[in-house]
Amino acid sequence: MRRNKPGLLWATVALTLLAAATAPAFPNVQEKADTQAESRNSVEAILEQQEQLLRGQRFTYDPGHRRDPFLSLYDVVREGEGPRPPGVEGMSVDEIDLTGIVADSAGGSVAYFTGSDNKGYFLRVGQRVYKATMIAIDPAAGSVTFRQQVDDPRQIKPYRDVVRKLLPLDEENRR
Repeated sequence: MRRNKPGLLWATVALTLLAAATAPAFPNVQEKADTQAESRNSVEAILEQQEQLLRGQRFTYDPGHRRDPFLSLYDVVREGEGPRPPGVEGMSVDEIDLTGIVADSAGGSVAYFTGSDNKGYFLRVGQRVYKATMIAIDPAAGSVTFRQQVDDPRQIKPYRDVVRKLLPLDEENRR
C-alpha cells in the first residue's frame, strides 16, 4: 500500500519557506527608478539619431578603396572618362576642323586641323584625339577617317568610323 514519506514533505516545505524568506516582498524603489531613467535615455537617444538622420548628419559612407555598394554593377567607368589631356589629344573629333592635307617629305600625308582653341595641329595616321584614332588620310578625296570605340551592345562592330572632309572655299565661307 501506499506509504507516506514525511521527510520528503518536510524538505519541500522547508525549501519553499526559505525561498519566500529570501525574496524581497517589494522591488527596490531605487532599482525601479534607474530602470525608468535608462529607458527614457534610450528613447531620447533613438529620437536624436532619427533627427540626425533626417538632417543628413548621420550615416556617412567611407568606401576605403572599395566599390560603392549603392552604385549599379552595370554602370562601368568607361576608359577615357575624367579630365581631358591638354592640346589636340583632349579634343574630340567633333571639336576639330579639317583645314588641309599636306604631303610629307617621306611620301605620306599629314592632316592639318584647327582645334576648338583656335590653334593649328598636324596629325598623322595612328595619332589619337580624345576617344578616337586617325586610321586613314585620303588626299585625293580630301578626307580623313577616325575610328572611335563604341560601347553599344546593339551594334555588331565595337567601333564607329567618322569621316571628316575638306570643305570647298565657297562652302567654308558660308559657315
